[in-house]
Amino acid sequence: MVNKEFTALISKEISEGKFERYIGMKKIRELPEYDTLIKVQYSALNYKDALSARGHKGITRKYPHTPGVDAAGFIVETKHPQYQSNQRVLVTGYDLGMNTSGGFGEYIRVPHNWIVPLPEQIDYREAMVYGTAGFTAGIAIYELNNHNVLPHSGPVLVTGATGGVGCLSIALLNKLGYQVVAGTSKKEEIEFLKNCGANEVLGYDEIVDKSGKHLLQSRWAGAIENIGSLALSSIIRSIKPRGAVAVIGNVTGDTFQTSIYPFILRGINLLGIDSAERPMDYRIKIWEKLFNEWRLYNTNHLVKEITLIELNDNIDLMLEGKQIGKIIIKISDN
Repeated sequence: MVNKEFTALISKEISEGKFERYIGMKKIRELPEYDTLIKVQYSALNYKDALSARGHKGITRKYPHTPGVDAAGFIVETKHPQYQSNQRVLVTGYDLGMNTSGGFGEYIRVPHNWIVPLPEQIDYREAMVYGTAGFTAGIAIYELNNHNVLPHSGPVLVTGATGGVGCLSIALLNKLGYQVVAGTSKKEEIEFLKNCGANEVLGYDEIVDKSGKHLLQSRWAGAIENIGSLALSSIIRSIKPRGAVAVIGNVTGDTFQTSIYPFILRGINLLGIDSAERPMDYRIKIWEKLFNEWRLYNTNHLVKEITLIELNDNIDLMLEGKQIGKIIIKISDN
């Protein structure tokens, strides 16, 4: 088994700071020496994967490397008594796809404590429709709930709305009865966003404020914020009293400016949403919600399915900001 070859996307540094990526062959013995070997059936494309594939040394230190922070498949062999061969599982986050060979290959080897068992009603494809993006959206909604941003509280804004986290956040919030406002730079995608479940679609010119005022008109009970910079600053100043902002991304910048007044005069909460290192008991709680009471039954309009051969072109589209919706990858058929 250790000499068995398998197909994977490989990103390789060909000279200082210059990278190429290609579909090539790897051997199982080249995988890390963890206790559980998994045959990957589906993966998903995230922005972190695209950066790793491009050669981002802040995400992946050593190349050649196979990215992919998401994987769903079955266990081939394991040394841990908690699991067994042929058991259906998923893995998201931790170090998978960063410095551990990831889901853009037919096999991964991971520690058993990274694994989430798949329930009978969820197949590999559906697991990756959620993946890290859905898991992150789930955390954000769960934490907004915990801070009393509830369906009756008022509208919730989702920025970066056409991306994977954004569109899944909209769909989940809609299912749970929230009034959802989508914020996007792609106003031409209004039909897509309405189909996801947005009640209203705003361009960033309707969200971002450059006046420098400490407080703006209260507009939203909460927000799931993927953009950062001026958008985050403006949203913090626009949240209703005792509302909350769940911060997920930094597409336009990793710094922002605000005053203390939204916090001490309106009592808003700023919630940092991390997904990679959440403890397993918390992970199971979120996955159980996604697979049961929060389950999305019609997701075809959210998802584009591709093959491993098509992955390179789709990585380029993501890096150029041209991807819409959630991208899942069929890795193997058996």
